[in-house]
Amino acid sequence: MSTAQEEALLETRIADKAGVQVDDVRDVFAAYGLPLVISPARPRSLRVHRLRVAGERTGDVEPGPFDTTLSFSAGLTALVASNFRGKTSVLELLTWCLRGTPRSEMQNRVRSWLHHIDLDATVAGEPMAFRLDLTDGEITAATVLTGSEPSALADVRGPAPDRGITVLLRASSTDSYAEQIAGLMLGRMDLQPLVNSFKETSTQTHGWPAYFGAVYLPAGGDKALLGEVTSNGLPGRLLQVFLDLPAAAALTRVKTVHDVRLAEDKARRAVAAAEAAERASERERLETDLAQAREALARLLPGDATDVSLTDLAYDAVQLARALADAQGAWDEAVRVFRRARTERQQAAKLVNDVTESATARLLFHGLNPTSCPRCDQQIDDMRRQQERHAHTCAVCAREVTGDDEDPQGITAEAQQRLETSAAAEEAAKKDLEQAETTVDALTRQLEGAQEQLRRAQSAADLPARLAAQENVLRLEGALSVFREPEEPALDESEAKAIKVLAAASDLLEKDSKTAAETLFKEVNDETVELATLFGVPSLQSVSIDRGARLKIFPLGSKQEWFKDQTAGARLRLRIAVAIALLRVGRAKGVSTHPGLLLIDSPKSEEMQSADAHKLFKELATVAAESDLQVVLTTADFDLARAALPADSIRQAEPGASLW
Repeated sequence: MSTAQEEALLETRIADKAGVQVDDVRDVFAAYGLPLVISPARPRSLRVHRLRVAGERTGDVEPGPFDTTLSFSAGLTALVASNFRGKTSVLELLTWCLRGTPRSEMQNRVRSWLHHIDLDATVAGEPMAFRLDLTDGEITAATVLTGSEPSALADVRGPAPDRGITVLLRASSTDSYAEQIAGLMLGRMDLQPLVNSFKETSTQTHGWPAYFGAVYLPAGGDKALLGEVTSNGLPGRLLQVFLDLPAAAALTRVKTVHDVRLAEDKARRAVAAAEAAERASERERLETDLAQAREALARLLPGDATDVSLTDLAYDAVQLARALADAQGAWDEAVRVFRRARTERQQAAKLVNDVTESATARLLFHGLNPTSCPRCDQQIDDMRRQQERHAHTCAVCAREVTGDDEDPQGITAEAQQRLETSAAAEEAAKKDLEQAETTVDALTRQLEGAQEQLRRAQSAADLPARLAAQENVLRLEGALSVFREPEEPALDESEAKAIKVLAAASDLLEKDSKTAAETLFKEVNDETVELATLFGVPSLQSVSIDRGARLKIFPLGSKQEWFKDQTAGARLRLRIAVAIALLRVGRAKGVSTHPGLLLIDSPKSEEMQSADAHKLFKELATVAAESDLQVVLTTADFDLARAALPADSIRQAEPGASLW
């Protein structure tokens, strides 16, 4: 299928998925400067040729001026020196020139030694000379030059137009150099800033320093498979630098624009919602203030009886208060009478029950019924009364009650008569109590009305306060009449359509990339297992990498594990194995866009046996030669370097001496 056919097919698929016209898709992609193509892999070669370091060393080890030049082989270069003798510093100096900042802070003491750093390199096919002047560890002047050939830039520290050597950038400080290099390298390497949505309200941008993680491999202790940052999907983005999957470049740019547009749309809606909530709260406050103002005005307005004098109203209120006090006294007396009548009725009912059931009660019917002993005032308890009823003993003196029960019916009739009389008395007392309550209620209401009239009459004299309250009501009513209701955020149809198109494109490109990755990643996984086993990773059955640069480990006879959970030594071996596998498969499939430069610091220091390290060094040298890859690694093992690597690839200091 030709490129034109692929482009036509892609825009048609996007239009169908988004439910828009093909012209709409073209307009959206053109508006945001997006290529409506699945572009082929772009070469992004990066090579280092020569590093010169000049300055003056202080301290006990080789103090004095130094001016050292290191050259780098086209394939693998091993920097060999004793520990703490400048090996890692060389990698950091390369990183400082190419990345704009060292990956990790060099010791201030070491930085203070430096006066000049010169690096000759080739960036995406363009020869470049990086020239840095430093004082007290900070850049005071920096220039990046370009010329026709790398050899023409050697020993040149300034522009020479007559020789075709021109300036690409100038900087006068450490920060300025870092900022300008980031922009220069993104442009020359044909890379876009990595933009990620952050908490769905804003975005975060990562530039060239984040990409450089694909060049300078992390140490074994780092848990990221690629790069230095594990968040925001950056390892997966770096994977695309190693292996430019079909549609990956377009997917990255489309997804970035979609995420930014979606985040801005959500932010706009959030602002509108916040404004609507604020306006609703303002309306509620105005309505509450108006209700309170109206109540205040109503309390100040005069009543219907304002023509009656304050003296008369006060007299009426006093008279009603006195009548209410008298009625309250009558009510209290009615309560006492009612309660007494109710008690007598209850006692009469009990007596009827007693004389009906007990002969003793009938014999004592006309006798006294004391509640306490007439001599000692001791209460006669219920037990003695029970004994009187059942054992026929007097509840007062405890003697047996004797006599003839000659007229039980007469006594019962007399007791019943007493009950009826007491019940009638209770009913009459209840009616008197209800009448007293009615009188009290009526007088209470009359007194409250008289007092309200009196208050209204008194407030009629307070005209200024009433006018002020009325003005406040009118002001609040006016504010509500012109209150601007919150408006729904206007629907930006073009923006909504753009987001829909970008979402559809992102989804389709994601599926295309995933489909293409399945075959490629299978080969990468197989190659990684073979290399990792060669490098000394024990009991490894298989691995599985995905497009997010997440690596699953499947040990023999054990459950699945993650890359981040491996030991530091295993992580380093696996990381190098993955890098080599990605480069090999990418080269074979013609989709590799890795810059072709790897910086690896002291791989043997991460719990690696000499035999495994020997295999690693040999394999790195082999893959560098066969894959057009440049590798710069460091080691303190002189014997290992000599045994595993060609002599022309070794840059060695004397044991105990500094590399530069």
